[in-house]
Amino acid sequence: MDISVAKPETLSRNGYESQLIDWILQEKAAIELISIIGNLWFEKSVELIIFRNQLVDCSSSQILKLHLYAKNIVGQPITVHDSLLLARELQKLDLVPSRIDIGRLGAEWLAEREQFKKNAKNFITGKLNNFTGKERSTIKPKDVVLFGFGRIGRLAARVLIAEAGKGEQLRLRAIVTRNNSDADIIKRAELLRSDSIHGTFPGTVIEDLPNKSLIINGHTVKMIAAGAPGGIDYESHGIHDALVIDNTGIVRDRKGLSDHLTSKGVGKVLLTAPGKGDIPNIVYGVNQEKFEVKNERIFSAASCTTNAIIPVLNVIDKTLGIVSGHMETIHSYTNDQNLLDNYHKKYRRGRSAPLNMVITETGAASAIAKILPSLAGKFTANAVRVPTPDVSLAMMHLNVSRTTSKEEVNQIMKDAALKGDLVEQIQYSYSNELVSSDLIGNPCAVVFDSPATIVGDSKKNLVLYCWYDNEFGYTKQVIRLSKYLAEVIRMRYY
Repeated sequence: MDISVAKPETLSRNGYESQLIDWILQEKAAIELISIIGNLWFEKSVELIIFRNQLVDCSSSQILKLHLYAKNIVGQPITVHDSLLLARELQKLDLVPSRIDIGRLGAEWLAEREQFKKNAKNFITGKLNNFTGKERSTIKPKDVVLFGFGRIGRLAARVLIAEAGKGEQLRLRAIVTRNNSDADIIKRAELLRSDSIHGTFPGTVIEDLPNKSLIINGHTVKMIAAGAPGGIDYESHGIHDALVIDNTGIVRDRKGLSDHLTSKGVGKVLLTAPGKGDIPNIVYGVNQEKFEVKNERIFSAASCTTNAIIPVLNVIDKTLGIVSGHMETIHSYTNDQNLLDNYHKKYRRGRSAPLNMVITETGAASAIAKILPSLAGKFTANAVRVPTPDVSLAMMHLNVSRTTSKEEVNQIMKDAALKGDLVEQIQYSYSNELVSSDLIGNPCAVVFDSPATIVGDSKKNLVLYCWYDNEFGYTKQVIRLSKYLAEVIRMRYY
């Protein structure tokens, strides 16, 4: 059927054709939207997202799927046609480097378009008045070094490259491993290209062996060999004032991490594990502003579990008041455990990870006290490692200070996921069929499972279920914090 000449009465008689034609028109709109998304990203350093979800590098079908999620989560018929209409107007503006939620704009357009006489140009100009008429950029790009190239290191490389754009924020300049022989570089490249959990890398990785480098989507990344953090001359590779992301987890105290600062070209150090002693442990979105970025040089991104539970606890404590609680983590197995039974210095972790559920300890209770001091002494915590390779679940039993209901609790979390300081950290799920594998690659620190919420008979005891991709979701938090520490955060319209 010719879409351009199909008559309305024909379409109404043929539901199949009507649905198909509508889908094709949406696909065509999504394809045009993809072009605008790319132009904004690479020409103006303006990144369009839709309710936290990245749109750069998405296919047309993925964009339509994200619009369906947006429609369901806000309860309004946000369409790809609305997004395209608004994106066309965004492209005409001289915008500063920024991150703009087209989903929020779409919801506001539906609610307010009558006020603007259905004029999209006036609507966009009014909403983003503060995003124009300023200097193009006051952001100085920051060099980044990945110290270690394991599970988190490789995902960090993927995220850094995917979010590089024009190179005006973080620039991945080097990766440090114990060996940089040709064979080692080739092996590292293969591990970056293919991942059994997160799939193939959506780009190109070229081994430049004569120059001891990997060229990743056009970014030249030096492969440096070192057995310890100190004494590396990064400046000889053109790297200056770099942020070193230490994802080895080998040293976690200030004395050990300070060795990084003896290397030439290092400005700050970020540990991707809980820091010991007086090292600032930060959950980005919650407590980053409590620390002086300019004066401190060593930071910790805390743990994956801490990043998942703290945003939820922070919201519930502010709205309902937490009296006490217990947190149990159902955590996927990690490289720290054994594939088959063997010696391990910790109890039970020596037993085969793919074959057993393993009770083990967690530092979540002490982490809660560090990051949210008002909850110190109110929590107990434990963990169970289970035979899944990725995505974990935090079950939180909370006693709160006033009566509530399942509906109120879920609404509180939904509001936090859609507006405020934690929209990047919290995703609200309304699915009754959600399981762990659905969340592999989820970019949020935590996914709140609203159908699973339980409120007891007293109306003051709650059970909350909070999922998190303990690899990718955590890595995204690390990069968010990295941008904050590097002072390359762009303006945002969330």
